[in-house]
Amino acid sequence: MKNLQIFGRLLGVLLLFSTLLLASGCDMFAGNDEEADDADTLYLYNWGDYIDDAVIEQFEDETGIHVIKDEYDTNESMYPRIAEGAESYDLVCPSDYMIDKMRQNDLLQPLDFEAMPNAREYIGQVYYEQSRAFDPDNAYSVPYCWGTVGIMYNTKMVDEPVDSWKILWNPKYRGSILMQDSARDAMMVALRVLGYSMNTTDERELRDARDLLIAEKPLVQAYGIDDIRDKLASGEAALGVIFSGEAINLMEANPDLRFVPAPKEGTNVWIDSWVIPKNARHKENAEKFIDFLCRPDIAAKNFEFLGYSMPNTAIQEQVEDDMDDDEIEIAFPDESILEGQETYQYLGEAMDKLYTRLWLQVKVE
Repeated sequence: MKNLQIFGRLLGVLLLFSTLLLASGCDMFAGNDEEADDADTLYLYNWGDYIDDAVIEQFEDETGIHVIKDEYDTNESMYPRIAEGAESYDLVCPSDYMIDKMRQNDLLQPLDFEAMPNAREYIGQVYYEQSRAFDPDNAYSVPYCWGTVGIMYNTKMVDEPVDSWKILWNPKYRGSILMQDSARDAMMVALRVLGYSMNTTDERELRDARDLLIAEKPLVQAYGIDDIRDKLASGEAALGVIFSGEAINLMEANPDLRFVPAPKEGTNVWIDSWVIPKNARHKENAEKFIDFLCRPDIAAKNFEFLGYSMPNTAIQEQVEDDMDDDEIEIAFPDESILEGQETYQYLGEAMDKLYTRLWLQVKVE
């Protein structure tokens, strides 16, 4: 009798073990099915309104890869999500200095350019050379959009030549000057007026730039970002510091506006580029998408949506029939504009904090 009881218990244990094994096997196969479904997916992390949704739909139709898009509004809000690894994004589009930071902190993986022939054929070499400031071996990034930080002015309110940052210190325009509410961009303007590098780490030079911005402050109507565009378009200000990609739309909104892309003291040439995070799970899909965006017909469609200059050498002839001379000059400036210009570099956490602290001193002065 006792043997029968022991046998019964053993049989029960075996049945329970079999049930658990079967259940785990089902979960395992279900997991494989889920991974198989997920294989045709691309997790995209990008600026808001920085790609034409029609382009994404065409990519999905042509490849069968489903794009799941998430958006950020600043490089600084994007970085922690990549650094913490809480999200597994396959493709991100940071700006130059942030790519440098991500590269230095081992958050990126090298790209396979053999898998992206369009990126090799249609992205101008001059833009890869400019990118060496933040990607020295051109191993981690493919340029997407580029431009400069310049001065937009209203011809009905400004009756003198605009070719220098110094006009932003002219008391004649008191209360009619708009400045970027950004430590790097505001400090860049002052540093270039003083003849210093926009990537300086010299504290004396940075304090000089701070003091120059404090001297300008009584002339400034507002420090802003998006609202600068609105104020210029409506004629509320005479002069504003803006990004070149915003100029065409502003000139269409207000024909009295003109844009100076590179004041004579020099300016920042910014580049936003595609990179693949180190924890990306769909690298091949990401490279397919980059290559797709570099295709001339797709780049032209994207340009018409964005209005930002693109490093693609084959799109101008496809879009210039619908543009006037001023718009063409802004969107497709001569490559000589890049000569001698700087691109923002990542200067380290200590310098980031110093730039921010000095800028806050300007704001609260």
